[in-house]
Amino acid sequence: MPIRKASAVWKGNLKDGSGNINTESGTLKNTAFNFVSRFETGNQTNPEELLGAAHSACFSMALANSLASAGFKVNSVSTEDKVHIEKLESGFTITKIEMNSEADVEGIDNATFQRHANETKTGCPVSKALNVKEIILNAKLK
Repeated sequence: MPIRKASAVWKGNLKDGSGNINTESGTLKNTAFNFVSRFETGNQTNPEELLGAAHSACFSMALANSLASAGFKVNSVSTEDKVHIEKLESGFTITKIEMNSEADVEGIDNATFQRHANETKTGCPVSKALNVKEIILNAKLK
């Protein structure tokens, strides 16, 4: 299996510094991030946004695979993650991820779909890598 690589460089102190992210694929190339975009409101990227993108992509792929492996025709799975970061006594912490997923799947009832979605919530590789206390899944069929 391949090993995926990404890198980041940060220059300066936390509040006034800035950084760039690069991915092996080149999809992110010198992509800027800074304090304002992470902890306030800015127009550059941030680690939580990237984590949400990775997690929602992983979940969508894993759910599609789970459903297809069970014999269902999967037309699409769309997932949005909302990653919550809070300043706790112990420092900044990702406290919760809210997942909103919608799937277009032929020949499946809602109970079976929900079972697959909930199994995937804890079973996809990115979910397994996270140590987030609360992951909330809202999954629905189109």
